[in-house]
Parts: sequence; C-alpha cells; structure tokens
Amino acid sequence: MRDPHVTPLAAAPACPPEPGPLPCCPLCAGVPERISWRQRPGQPVLLAFEPCGHRWTTPAPPVLAVTPPREHGHADAG
Repeated sequence: MRDPHVTPLAAAPACPPEPGPLPCCPLCAGVPERISWRQRPGQPVLLAFEPCGHRWTTPAPPVLAVTPPREHGHADAG
C-alpha cells in the first residue's frame, strides 16, 4: 500500500549540463544566475528564476547537492 504522507519528488527541468550548475528555467529554458525559493506550510514551493523573472511552483523543495569542482576550474576563475 502506498504511503499517503510521502511528498512526491519533483524532477529538475531538463537542460544541458553546461554552462552552469543550476537547472534551466522550465518556462524559457534560460540558464539562471540564481534561483530563489520559498515554502509556506501547506503550500507548494515557489521557485523564482533570475534574471528572467519567471516563477514556478513544485510540490517538493529543490534538491541541493555539493559537487566537486570541474577539472578546468570554476567558470569565474581567472
């Protein structure tokens, strides 16, 4: 029997892995500089993609993961 209290996981929008570590905006497919999120009790999570300004709701919070740096360094490294 399925547990009715389990929150379904939301998949990140599909996007090519380069040039950044963040998923693309699901509305315009643009690569965001930043993604802000807010969740209030009993409501879905609101994701805000910057700089495009689009907003997207999802039933589960984003999955945050730490990944090792790329061999050739960070894109901002000079």
